[in-house]
Amino acid sequence: MKKVILVTGASSGLGLATATALTAQGHSVYGAARSIDKVKNATFNTIKLDVTDDASVNAAVDKIIAAEGKIDVLINNAGNGITGPLYAMPVDLAKKQFEVNFFGVVRVCSAVLPNMIEKGSGLVINIGSLAGLFGLPYQGLYAASKFAIEGYSESLRMELRSTGVKVTVVNPGDFKTDFTGNREKAPFLLKNDKLKGEFEAAVAAMEKDESIGADPSKLAAQICKIVNTSSPKHNYLVGAIGQTIAVTLKSILPGGLFVKLMNDHYGIK
Repeated sequence: MKKVILVTGASSGLGLATATALTAQGHSVYGAARSIDKVKNATFNTIKLDVTDDASVNAAVDKIIAAEGKIDVLINNAGNGITGPLYAMPVDLAKKQFEVNFFGVVRVCSAVLPNMIEKGSGLVINIGSLAGLFGLPYQGLYAASKFAIEGYSESLRMELRSTGVKVTVVNPGDFKTDFTGNREKAPFLLKNDKLKGEFEAAVAAMEKDESIGADPSKLAAQICKIVNTSSPKHNYLVGAIGQTIAVTLKSILPGGLFVKLMNDHYGIK
């Protein structure tokens, strides 16, 4: 069944792969991006949308609904990453991280959901992260923003129970995209050689994991399955078993042991 789908952050990476795959299945897909001129050879409809700007979001959503009469599926994929020491993190950077990753989700949902509620059906897919289920050293702001998506989505699911609108969260592990190159790094300003060394080791480890991450098409295929199911689960873990198993380990291991395992992976002794 053909559906009208809005995918944010569709200019590259996971969003581009998802919008392309859904279009190939026959859906009417609108791939949104802050700079649509960066989207080359798109098979889907492109639309300008900046998740940090109310007017931009509302204009894009109104345009789609005017053309299609509805939005059946919203995929909140737009996001960015900031890495740095939480123990010396400028609040402005924290606000910047949340403005895209969390408030962007709130902003787009608030623009789309009234139409879904009116129609009595719809699906919201929020792209979270495995980092939204357990913390990561020196990716604390990113993790916090993704944890916020978990709480927001769970509460939203409760509120929409009687409306016919469903909410699910996809929690990806590492995928090979340009996310690594676009990550913003907060400066390390403390005069502490040990902590600086651990910071550098953690960044190197995360970039290595991302460089050998899965192809975005794997996530896109999972999202296609979710869109086509009548009863989506609340959460989907997508990634290498060596990463997704961490969710289980966190639930069964003593807290101190889990932290040690994570720190060992990231070179923190």
